[in-house]
Amino acid sequence: MDALFVIFSRFLFDFGLVVLIWMVQLVVYPSFVYYKKENLISWHKKYTKGISYVVIPLMFGQLIVVIWQLFKQQSIYTLLSVLLVIVVWLITFLIFVPIHNKISAGDANEMLLQQLVQRNWFRTILWTVIFVLSLIEY
Repeated sequence: MDALFVIFSRFLFDFGLVVLIWMVQLVVYPSFVYYKKENLISWHKKYTKGISYVVIPLMFGQLIVVIWQLFKQQSIYTLLSVLLVIVVWLITFLIFVPIHNKISAGDANEMLLQQLVQRNWFRTILWTVIFVLSLIEY
């Protein structure tokens, strides 16, 4: 792979994810408390399906590029980026997928929805740091 292509790809994936996570953090997740339970369940199922078409390619693309960089363009920024991306994946699947499953199953309450917003700050900060590392490195 051409180095310029990798750099540009990394920037696009990181930028896409940082914009997406800030929109989710500031707009989407806080809006969940304004839905009645039955409307939230219906909307949440549509939301998770639709957002998956955006999030999954971005997350996989980011993961592939940072792993490739780890082997081909090693630097402290690349190593740190790989570690942070892995942490984001872990907390996404260990914390956020179960919360979203509860919401889709109708087990949402105001406390769970507030936890979703509060805990998502960690992912928001991590993806922001990953994006800043991408900017610093290049």
